[in-house]
Amino acid sequence: MAAVVAERARPGRGPGGVRAGAAQLLRFGWLQVQCCVFAAAVFAGLALSTVLPLPVARYDALLAWAVVLTAVFHLLRLETGREVAVIAGFHLVGLALELFKVRVGSWSYPEPGWSKVAGVPLYAGFMYAAVGSYLCQAFRRLDLRVDRFPWTPAVVLAVAAYANFFTHHRLPDLRWLLAVGFVAVLWRSRVSYTVGARRYAMPLSLSFVLIGFFLWVAENAATLLGAWQYPDQAAAWQLVHVGKWGSWALLVSLSFVLVAAVKAQEGRFYGQVGTTPAVTVTAR
Repeated sequence: MAAVVAERARPGRGPGGVRAGAAQLLRFGWLQVQCCVFAAAVFAGLALSTVLPLPVARYDALLAWAVVLTAVFHLLRLETGREVAVIAGFHLVGLALELFKVRVGSWSYPEPGWSKVAGVPLYAGFMYAAVGSYLCQAFRRLDLRVDRFPWTPAVVLAVAAYANFFTHHRLPDLRWLLAVGFVAVLWRSRVSYTVGARRYAMPLSLSFVLIGFFLWVAENAATLLGAWQYPDQAAAWQLVHVGKWGSWALLVSLSFVLVAAVKAQEGRFYGQVGTTPAVTVTAR
């Protein structure tokens, strides 16, 4: 019966199909907004901290705000204890990268603060944690399932991508080779998700590229709000180089592997063998 209802709800051609498609797009957008609640709250803190008088340094206030957000999300059961642990892992992974990148001059945090370590404010790790929060929320709210995920090569490539962020300052930059590697090993991997009564699917590697693009957009907004500063933004803000889009897409791969490991433990990573969604629309 569910399959019949879902199939009847499938949009057809004509005005009715257009309206149904627009409604699905709005549902999908609303689900994405809900998945981005933690990131949106961090951005709200960034924006408000630029206009409100603060009793402490801005970086310190942002750290306190991010800690409170994490606690509230857990208390409201928006994130499980296991997911909070994964997000904390993102924080540490991000901080390690930040410490290195600030030391070599890739970007900087020019404002003062008690919570700065080697020039990096501790709140910076929460911006990476926001990516982990988004993925955790997406698994739950969109009922994500991944088929044919090649664990060993994907993990190796994810670790190599993270290492390349450090090594490319002294060794050849392998990001494009790594990107090709991801496309190759994930060629048969697909991620399916639910919007309303319908089930959709798309290549997993394409989802990394799309998430990377929106992270690049978010990075532009964050630097505009003074979250951090690239050397060419010291005199006046300017658009972050589009090449960072690829860097974010590679970082998403590592983020996905970490979250996927948790979801596999929860039994929510792979689709059930032998079952077929009521309606599957494949993005090509």
